Amino acid sequence: MLKLYSVPFTAMGTNCYLHLYVSNSADAENISYLVIQELLRIEARYSRYRTDSFLYKINHAAQQGTAIDVDEETACLLDYAHTCYEKSDGLFDITAGILRKVWDFSTLRLPEQTAIDELLPFIGLDKIYWQSPRLSFPIPNMEIDFGGIGKEYAADRAGELCLSLGIKHGLIDLGGDIVVIGSHPNKEPWQIGICHPRNPDVPMATVEIERGALATSGDYERFIEIDGKRYCHILNPKSGWSVRGLSSVSILTEQCLFAGSIATIAMLKGLDGIEWLNQLGIKHIWMDNEGRQGGNVSIFPPK
Repeated sequence: MLKLYSVPFTAMGTNCYLHLYVSNSADAENISYLVIQELLRIEARYSRYRTDSFLYKINHAAQQGTAIDVDEETACLLDYAHTCYEKSDGLFDITAGILRKVWDFSTLRLPEQTAIDELLPFIGLDKIYWQSPRLSFPIPNMEIDFGGIGKEYAADRAGELCLSLGIKHGLIDLGGDIVVIGSHPNKEPWQIGICHPRNPDVPMATVEIERGALATSGDYERFIEIDGKRYCHILNPKSGWSVRGLSSVSILTEQCLFAGSIATIAMLKGLDGIEWLNQLGIKHIWMDNEGRQGGNVSIFPPK
């Protein structure tokens, strides 16, 4: 007899949950421990805040304008980041994290244009030489940041690990990056609420998922409002300024990594992201800055 065990924990700076159907509490505890340890491993490896992370070593080489050899896992992430860069015409750029030096969302102050202009020459994934396993930085003082794909990659890894440990029914939630391993044992899908970008206390919509992933990108996670205009943490790497047009994009697909990057690219494209999503034909839901909502997924009114 399977029973639902829910395990809350904190990782990657956010509240996370494992909802797993297992036969006994001992299995729930063991599997949860293994999954959480894997997530903490990924966090420790690619955290930009830790001086013992591998990302810190990469960025040390970037600061010096030298080169570094990377392992297979990191190479896969770099390959994927380059694909996103190319498919987005340079909008999805893991070198744009350097803009946080001038964007401070804890204060009601916008950066000076001159401060942004000083950083733009150090942004551009095409300025870095990548030939696996060697990553070379011809221009000193650049940096890379896996924040746009790291948590989604971790969610997929957690799902793969759960499957390898015999879990057939469950859901992994890493701060809204969600992987559904399988439906409830009675074959009913999971009902998942999507955060409303202007009213976080109630969901914008509810979707049903039996298996797959859901990721959302929005302007409500970190932002400041000045003169009635919202400036969010999603920054255009070409201009250095906050995106405009869309408030939220949710993507439903097989992998969380893919869902998250597609959602972010759509946000970066602004209102043009709507037509881009339609052309892709991928399952999606969006809301624009005026509160208009659309997409091609069956949704349910918030409960």
